[in-house]
Amino acid sequence: MPDSVPLLEVEGLHTWFPIRSGLMRRVTGWVRAVDGVDLRLSEGETLALVGESGCGKTTVGRSILKLEEPRSGSVRVEGKQLLSLSPAELRPYRQQLQIVFQDPMASLDPRMRIVDIVTEGMRTFGIGGDESGRKERASELLARVQLAPEVLGRYPHELSGGQRQRVCIARALAVEPRLIICDEAVSALDVSIQAQILNLLSDLQQEFGLSYLFITHDLGVVRHVADRVAVMYLGQIVEEAATDELFANPKHPYTRGLLAAVPSVDPARRMERVPVLGDVPSPSSPPKGCRFHTRCPEVFDRCREDAPELLDAGSSRSRCFLSQGEPAAGS
Repeated sequence: MPDSVPLLEVEGLHTWFPIRSGLMRRVTGWVRAVDGVDLRLSEGETLALVGESGCGKTTVGRSILKLEEPRSGSVRVEGKQLLSLSPAELRPYRQQLQIVFQDPMASLDPRMRIVDIVTEGMRTFGIGGDESGRKERASELLARVQLAPEVLGRYPHELSGGQRQRVCIARALAVEPRLIICDEAVSALDVSIQAQILNLLSDLQQEFGLSYLFITHDLGVVRHVADRVAVMYLGQIVEEAATDELFANPKHPYTRGLLAAVPSVDPARRMERVPVLGDVPSPSSPPKGCRFHTRCPEVFDRCREDAPELLDAGSSRSRCFLSQGEPAAGS
């Protein structure tokens, strides 16, 4: 669903973390957590950002919100550059862009009652009128995320994991956002609760016209929630496609390896699987050439020397010479 001006546009995003050593704690290297990421997200769309642990996907989400300070690049909301804004100028955009973290217990203040947690953002942005109006709105939001009104008077430790994550969703909704970043929002929950939360997020998207950046390592989850999928490896996007296209015809060997790890009841599918082998290289010293070549079953000589760009490969984009028409050596 392309727009002339996307809701969110990320270009050339780099977020590196310094490696310090010695008595003076001098910078001796950099962890290239995010190393040139481009993303576009339209109004009402769900874009999934997937990859193994440590690939940099959570850092992308945090960098968009300036919870981590990017080294370079741009983040635009409807064409407005956010990274150059002062804290005061950024404040209205913090209302539009919210995040639901992986661990709801860690992201909720254990000293605050649920009513105070949900209304805190409303108070900050002047939403809901007086305290009575904010409390009434908090009660309505809890009902919308399928929690009873009496939860308002409880503390986070008195709730289950699924209930706490529903509170986090209600807190995000309370400030009337347009985009919610869901950072592994269901990975810490039981499978049955995961399904409930995913269905809830889908219903809320339809009701409020929300956009989601859904960060996860679980492609099985992605298939049911995302319009498009961007696959990330070692700080870079290696493939991006519509969800159905990506599952039916993955272009990058890494994507095929991730899909091989998705459980299947089809015996023929299980026999065809070629999972990703080996360890992820260090993001402080990524391999020369294609970053995936040290683990790729289809590697050839050029992969070890030249770094492929993220280019169109039919109806998707891929960072692979083979998907861009380059013949493998000996073919």
